[in-house]
Amino acid sequence: MRSKCFAGFGAVGLVVAAACGSSRGGHQAVPLSGIHKIEHVVVIMQENRSFDSYFGTYPGADGIPMAHGRPTVCVPDPANGGCVRPYPDHADANGGGPHGAVNARDDINGGKMNGFVNQSELARRDCADPQDPNCSGSAGRAVDVMGYHAQSDIPNYWKYAHDFVLQDHMFEPTASWSLTEHLFQVSGWSANCTQHDQPSSCSNANMPTPTPKNGKPTHLPTRPADGPVYAWTDITYLLHKNHVSWGYYVVAGTEPDCQNDAAVSCAPVKQNARTPSKWNPLPFFDTVNANHQRGNIQSVSNFYAAAKKGSLPAVSWVVPSGIVSEHPPELISDGVAYTTSLINAVMNGPDWNSTAIFLSWDDWGGFYDHVVPPTVDQNGYGLRVPGLVISPYAKRGYIDHQTLSFDAYTKFIEDDFLGGQRLDPATDGRPDPRPDVRENVKVLGDHTSDFDFTQTPRPPEPQPVHPRSTLARAP
Repeated sequence: MRSKCFAGFGAVGLVVAAACGSSRGGHQAVPLSGIHKIEHVVVIMQENRSFDSYFGTYPGADGIPMAHGRPTVCVPDPANGGCVRPYPDHADANGGGPHGAVNARDDINGGKMNGFVNQSELARRDCADPQDPNCSGSAGRAVDVMGYHAQSDIPNYWKYAHDFVLQDHMFEPTASWSLTEHLFQVSGWSANCTQHDQPSSCSNANMPTPTPKNGKPTHLPTRPADGPVYAWTDITYLLHKNHVSWGYYVVAGTEPDCQNDAAVSCAPVKQNARTPSKWNPLPFFDTVNANHQRGNIQSVSNFYAAAKKGSLPAVSWVVPSGIVSEHPPELISDGVAYTTSLINAVMNGPDWNSTAIFLSWDDWGGFYDHVVPPTVDQNGYGLRVPGLVISPYAKRGYIDHQTLSFDAYTKFIEDDFLGGQRLDPATDGRPDPRPDVRENVKVLGDHTSDFDFTQTPRPPEPQPVHPRSTLARAP
């Protein structure tokens, strides 16, 4: 394995330091083995899809219960009487349903998994912000939460599942909406805090402030001084402390629409570094500001450039703008094009042979799923979402049935780059009252099961950005 130099970024995004020899800061190249063959972890997070809505009919997966090709489940429809069975839905734009903490509770309904239609019918409509978790993206009273998409709708995602790894028991780490999930994704917790730089002032909150309200509840203030107080420890604190490079890349423009439809990779247009805060909470973390790491939060155009040059940081998170997020009512096809372009960029770059890409969707978006989430603490898990692992070391056509959540991404990063150190208030030097160390929850599986590190790295398999599909756009 060739040696690498990994650059850190200062407060304005300039290179300020580099550790050569390996991503772990050594001064001499040494052969890497096992998990350490992965020198770049890329987490791509999309929006608001349940497992059953995308992979409910995938062969061999724990999908929609069927008998003789017909769903055996039927979810009550209180508004119209009777019930609604899962059905194939080829619409490119979906409405989904409300997806806050209360809605998660009522969808699950004590393990009956039968509240989806009722919650969707009770949702607000024609909201000023369709990303309000209290709202449905459907106009009028129509609901589509029982619809599911077939292979022909999302062929690239099914191709990744067929050629790499599909995880059919991946659960959102928290039974709540996007802001809470993204807090868990980078820190393993969600809280309200009263004092900056005082982790002990934080208290558990599965629906942290600002509380979503009608209008535009998803936009936080642009200055940390005006925003919520995130005083507890996030994973970037440990990465920075151990000289492990990281980048958080945000799309703030339009969809990645290639001028040449035959192209397999292209960057989204109209990029800048302004970020939607509910999907990018890091600027509000005291640790990020104290360590002068806000420059690591960058435009996604920098991700494409780094992938092309072979200068990806050790850890990357990539989050979308609304239009390419697949968040209802945005078009699925735009999200597929964007996600494919990210994966193609890595596959076509020099870092492919040492990269693991984890692709998932941040919450269920109100869509039906039949699997009861495990309860690990007062926060979750939340409902099941799709999970994919794409890597030259990923097993081919493997369906991972382990119980997983996004905490397993953090666990993988810690095991790969931090010697197994955890976001543990008892050991990280910043004690906070989080209810547990999520990476150590007994039920949580291990992503290393998805890899065969003895195999020769597999060649890249770039996919068309605009695949043929049966998705239909409404007039």
